[in-house]
Amino acid sequence: MTVNQLIKQKNMSKYRLSKESRIPYTTINDICAGRAELKKCSAETVYRIARALDTTVEALLADAFEPRPSFELFKSNVCHRLKEQGDVGFIIRILESGEIWELYQKKWYPESLYLLAMLDYVSRENGVPLCTEYDDLRRCRLTEVLYPSGVLAMCAATRDDLTMKRSVEKAIPEFMRFNIVENEVRDVI
Repeated sequence: MTVNQLIKQKNMSKYRLSKESRIPYTTINDICAGRAELKKCSAETVYRIARALDTTVEALLADAFEPRPSFELFKSNVCHRLKEQGDVGFIIRILESGEIWELYQKKWYPESLYLLAMLDYVSRENGVPLCTEYDDLRRCRLTEVLYPSGVLAMCAATRDDLTMKRSVEKAIPEFMRFNIVENEVRDVI
């Protein structure tokens, strides 16, 4: 969990964390605002914050060292999960896991929105009403359109943007809502 998440969970203010950890408020504020990385802080600072938040150093630093897979690998893994779990199983597991919000809180916006798009698409395909828990996220949109790597490779090889235009025309609407071009999620090997 992040420092922000732990502070919120413990109903604690940054000022109180500063006092209890004996870490300057400006340092706590910079960490919470993303201006300072926890993994680059001194061991003493991390230890004091962890202790004040009643957690371990390992738990506090876990998110800081979690490797982020490529977006293409992430998409492939989600499609394989859908295939393995089946539509209804996928919907249930995604809703129970809270993974969409976890990804969003890590600021992994493409991954979070891709997973939400997949949830919405599979829900529509199966006549399942949308979960209203994600209505705020449904108003979000990536600033740039994300194309599949195969489409980008084809455009580079042919030096023609026609492939990009066609892929947008054929894209699944739930994905395009977030500026993600996705045409096929079920044909995975």
